[in-house]
Amino acid sequence: MSRRGWILFASLALIWGLPYMLIRVAVAELAPALLVFGRTALGACLLLPLVVVRRGHLRRLVPRWRPILLFTAAEVAVPWLLLSHAEQRLSSSAAGLLVACVPLAGALVSRLSGGAEASLGARGVAGLCLGLAGVAALVGLDFRAGDAGAVAAMLVVVIGYAVGPLVVSRHLADLPSLEVVAVSLAAAALLYAPAAVLAAPAAWPSGRVLAAVAALGVACTAAAFVIFFELIAEVGPIRATLVAYLNPAVAVAAGVLVLDEPFTAGTAAGFVLILSGSYLAAVRPRVAAGVTPPEAG
Repeated sequence: MSRRGWILFASLALIWGLPYMLIRVAVAELAPALLVFGRTALGACLLLPLVVVRRGHLRRLVPRWRPILLFTAAEVAVPWLLLSHAEQRLSSSAAGLLVACVPLAGALVSRLSGGAEASLGARGVAGLCLGLAGVAALVGLDFRAGDAGAVAAMLVVVIGYAVGPLVVSRHLADLPSLEVVAVSLAAAALLYAPAAVLAAPAAWPSGRVLAAVAALGVACTAAAFVIFFELIAEVGPIRATLVAYLNPAVAVAAGVLVLDEPFTAGTAAGFVLILSGSYLAAVRPRVAAGVTPPEAG
């Protein structure tokens, strides 16, 4: 990998490991729907002009509006809302680790949907078992009974992040990925605009929360997608997706060092088992070569 490739890779690993901490900060004062609107609106305002100026028009996406809406729901609208809800109860480090299960869910979804990538093989099965053991360790050691709803929400987040790349690979693979992402963010922002108005707080949020929302929209969404597609052009789609295995480490470190979240035995066991299982489950080339990794938060 070239020096530029390493810089892009390290930058993306850092940027996409931080959303969980930022979401945890923001939901202390903002309703989840308002947070999702702020993030998607900022991202769309930055990316839409970029794709229009640099890549021409968006008219070619119109005939694919159904799969684009499905991708938007699976990858952005539903997961980002539920993730924000879940982080009102769960620590950011735990949320980041649970999202690291996406390759496990992706292997299962591919298998159940009968695609060309459906075969799991012995390594895939071993990866699923290791990953499930990691989830069991994390949930059993760190979570309380009252966290069941948040854990269920995270399960839906993981499934959505696994479905999104499959939608792209099977229905949108011939379209420019950055344009699809820009339109998806705009659609999600329009969807959440009414709820955001209703959820607007009586007073302005603190500067810390506003900074978290700005970082989510500008750095972790708009800039991160641009960096990701530059990384794909530099090192190829397979190497680019390896950044997903560093994001949980950044998420855990940020939660522990910045938010003073505990690094527990469940976190340690879950980290090792989930990451090992995810690697084994995704050892084959992933199906959505040009798609944002699910761990985008």
